[in-house]
Amino acid sequence: MTAGVAERLPRLLTLVPYLLARPGIAVAEAAADFGVAEAQLRRDLELLWMCGLPGYGPGDLVDLSFEGDTVTVTFDAGMRRPLRLSGDEAATLAVALRALADAPGVVDADAVQRALAKIEDAAGRVGTRTELPAEPEGVAVGLGRAPGRAEDAVRRGVETGRALRLTYYSASRDAVGRRVVDPMRLLLVDASVYLEAWCRRAEGVRLFRLDRVDDAEVLDEPSAPPPGARGREGSGEDLLRPDDGAHVAALVLRPAARWVAEYYPVEGLHADDDGSARVTMRYGDRDWMVRLLLGLGDAVEVLAPPDLVEARRARAREALAAYGEGA
Repeated sequence: MTAGVAERLPRLLTLVPYLLARPGIAVAEAAADFGVAEAQLRRDLELLWMCGLPGYGPGDLVDLSFEGDTVTVTFDAGMRRPLRLSGDEAATLAVALRALADAPGVVDADAVQRALAKIEDAAGRVGTRTELPAEPEGVAVGLGRAPGRAEDAVRRGVETGRALRLTYYSASRDAVGRRVVDPMRLLLVDASVYLEAWCRRAEGVRLFRLDRVDDAEVLDEPSAPPPGARGREGSGEDLLRPDDGAHVAALVLRPAARWVAEYYPVEGLHADDDGSARVTMRYGDRDWMVRLLLGLGDAVEVLAPPDLVEARRARAREALAAYGEGA
């Protein structure tokens, strides 16, 4: 999430209910309330015209009416209606809200917490009339975890502009290492919070997932990324894509191994009719990748590169030979 998006998204989420409560408000007054220039608020209002319900036709999108220098919401795309969710939808929304509450740049974190409390309360009611049917019975929505000491230290380092010493688990190498980093910003990507920082050991900008930071220490020295250090641009897969120096494997994940695409960063996921998924996955250490593939057994097929295919076969033959000798 770039800085511009991080600043604009909370404002856009707040803008429609704000305008619904103030029909005919002057654009200049609304801009002053949001602390932005009038030209910026008009750009936000133009974007709202493209937001709404699936179908995205004339009767599905938010509609605004301008009279002189005032604005009124004439169609809110269903934002006045009570929200009805299934149990699975409630759990998904609760997880997303917990991630949003931890994201930097949220205008009103208390409002997010209040919405989360309402969802958890409604999801816990069974057999009563509520706006949120509880199905399946006893759905557990509270899936978030309280921030730990390491996560708190990372946030302090970002807020105070201090360097950090991290003990970090690298999933692509299946190894824990220590490094000193210069924090740059926190990012929310696919419901996980990442620290973007200059890594002094790697001499480059890296992303560190907060739930994989085992320990963090705020150092008594300022965060000082080199002048040429730049954050990653884009969103989603683009932000999580490993460095070009990593090895790339083309895999077919059977349904039993689809979790790999959720736990490890993958690219170009294409679902097949049988429930399998074709992905490309970058990895830094071939021995670790071979161990992962062996553990998955026939739930994964390796399409490329050829040396990884052969390394997996060779390791499997060695394992079978050792088993035969011990039988």
